[in-house]
Amino acid sequence: MSEGQGGHPGCFGGFQELRRRFSFRRHVNGSNTQGQASDAHSDPRGPDIFGKENSLEPDMHFASCCDFSSSPIDRVLSQSQSPPPYNEKAGWYQDVFRVLETRMDELSPLLRKLSLQIHDHPELMFEERYARDVLTAFMADQGFQVTQNYLGLETAWRAEWTKGTGGRVLGINSEMDALPRIGHACGHNLIAIAGVGVALAVKSILEAQDIQGKIVLLGTPGEEGGGGKAILLERGGYDDMDICMMCHPSSGAPSTSSIIPSLAMQALEVEFFGHTAHASAAPWEGVNALDAAFLAYSSVAVLRQQIKPDHRVHGVVTGAELVANVIPDYTKMRWYVRAPTKRELEVLRDRVTACFDAAALATGCGIKISAAQPYYELRQNTVLSQEFADNMQRYGFTTTVSHSSPASTDFGNVSFSVPSIHPAFGITTEPNGGNHTPAFTAAARTTRAHDTCITIVKGLALTGFRALDDDDFYEEVRLAWSSPQS
Repeated sequence: MSEGQGGHPGCFGGFQELRRRFSFRRHVNGSNTQGQASDAHSDPRGPDIFGKENSLEPDMHFASCCDFSSSPIDRVLSQSQSPPPYNEKAGWYQDVFRVLETRMDELSPLLRKLSLQIHDHPELMFEERYARDVLTAFMADQGFQVTQNYLGLETAWRAEWTKGTGGRVLGINSEMDALPRIGHACGHNLIAIAGVGVALAVKSILEAQDIQGKIVLLGTPGEEGGGGKAILLERGGYDDMDICMMCHPSSGAPSTSSIIPSLAMQALEVEFFGHTAHASAAPWEGVNALDAAFLAYSSVAVLRQQIKPDHRVHGVVTGAELVANVIPDYTKMRWYVRAPTKRELEVLRDRVTACFDAAALATGCGIKISAAQPYYELRQNTVLSQEFADNMQRYGFTTTVSHSSPASTDFGNVSFSVPSIHPAFGITTEPNGGNHTPAFTAAARTTRAHDTCITIVKGLALTGFRALDDDDFYEEVRLAWSSPQS
């Protein structure tokens, strides 16, 4: 996206653009250095940000839940102060870094091939059979134990690898689903290979350093409205993980990453049942389901005046095949209700469903309300976030943080059950080519986007490895997750 373009309505759309206005500065030996990354062997730190020293049918319906748009940036993550003893093992850490770089050089062309295969075979939520097959075959070839049809979800899968006994468990997610008509316009081909890359990179480091640990990579279907992760979470898919991580591409400047929260969200489907009649000959004999839908829409529009600025309600009438001379006997609507927290979401949801009930009462229609699995707000772990930012500085990346966002993701549910990190990263698109546009579909296939994704993989791999290796660091992660401020 070029300088000066506004925000986009898609996933993470527009957020990265704001970050262009911020210069990255950190203190090195008492002086300010702008736009400069540390080398692989040094780890100077300044104050941290957290106040601490298949087919694509056109009539297919989907929920665009990870629709991140412009969010205010609170500050730029700088390196944390006073590096702990873990980072003072200079020679040892250089060996870790060397293993990582060598392994990623080997993996990059293989991951590029996987990415293009998935990109060129887009599949809708819970139909990701091709992506499942190519990813699980690849992980099996890399020595991972693979389980398909994981926990009863046909396109979910689990790949795990263990070294030794008694080590911690690193969880990673790979998303796979595409969007109707426009394919991988949210870059899930990149998210898929990022998960694979992190898993294989950390495996190589554990082997080289003879460190115990377990890696679990989940193939998580149905992110675009199906709540695949929430389903897997309820069925125990995340129970053995000590931390969990994934990443997400967005339109934005090169060499940028961000730590963004999300809104809690719930999708609602409301159906109104009336009675047909000839609209001219005997309209009084009809019960108008379309009137109920319009009353519901109007009531929610009035409700918006009395909801908070960071709450959201939006909906449409779906799939109606109506004619003007017949009183409609059936309508269906799809709504999304969002609020900063799951508790606020519950209150707002009840206010919205009251609008639907009132519309049914006023028109004499029957009503059925179906509520989808709620998405919780995303709790980015502050310690993991800071460590990720520190690692990304080694590659010249600026990492920013925001404490508000209009986005929603099923990974939020995961973050309530296990310490988690979900950074976004910028890829270059054409103007007005943010997430959920054909231009972003094209951008997610470029070599430049791939190279950026590989760099993010390195930062996440180093972060995940430290959580497995460093007991003191993991205790900080756990305590931050237990705190309401995390």
